[in-house]
Amino acid sequence: MLIDSHAHIQDKAFAGEVEAVLERAAAAGVETIVCVGYDLKSSQAALDLARKYKQVYAVVGIHPHDASELNSEAVTKIYEMAKDQRVVAIGETGLDFYRDLSPRDQQRQAFVEQIKIAHELYKPVVIHDRDAHEEVMQIIKQEKAGKNGGVMHCYSGHLPMALELMKQGFHLSLAGPLTYKNAQKTHEVAAKASLDRLLIETDCPYLTPEPFRGKRNEPAQVKLVGEKLAELRQKSLEEIGYITSRNTQTVFRIN
Repeated sequence: MLIDSHAHIQDKAFAGEVEAVLERAAAAGVETIVCVGYDLKSSQAALDLARKYKQVYAVVGIHPHDASELNSEAVTKIYEMAKDQRVVAIGETGLDFYRDLSPRDQQRQAFVEQIKIAHELYKPVVIHDRDAHEEVMQIIKQEKAGKNGGVMHCYSGHLPMALELMKQGFHLSLAGPLTYKNAQKTHEVAAKASLDRLLIETDCPYLTPEPFRGKRNEPAQVKLVGEKLAELRQKSLEEIGYITSRNTQTVFRIN
């Protein structure tokens, strides 16, 4: 069994194909998919899919790119969606200082607001961090973001930061870049970080693993991430699948 711990199957890239995507995932041994929102519309779509398909769970929230839309009305909508039992976390939230599509002060505010929602509803938080490691860690510590657990999705930092995140209560999710030859930092994290804190994901339709890089990604290809992790840990895919699935079930409190 494998779990794709972070996918966007509600994305327009999969319009009209969701059932076929789920069938291909099942054929590849992917029995559960965590569908993650990035704005209000995609969060509602993720919840709709989770209500429709038993193998799909939802995460609802506002991505740092869209942080400027997080007003009081949006906070209320996220809170209401997140009370649904099919919603397993808040996110993806965080900071993105690479694209800077929302002003940084608004990104910080949206990040903190969503951590508060996670605290109130006793849910973990799913974090996006790009070129903002120092500030992300500062807010995580300041707001005790890992109090109810959390996932640093598509982890791109170095090993010392990974170890600190684990101390703060976080799991780390590894995506397609793990299969890239030049991803030395990620390889080191995958090889040395505590295996009971690692998850695997696709972040589909993005970050397609080798050898399909450049094409649309989908949940079935999380198997390629699992295979690379198995290689780095010198374990079988079956064992890695079991461990990472158990970890995902633990952090998101799903069976």
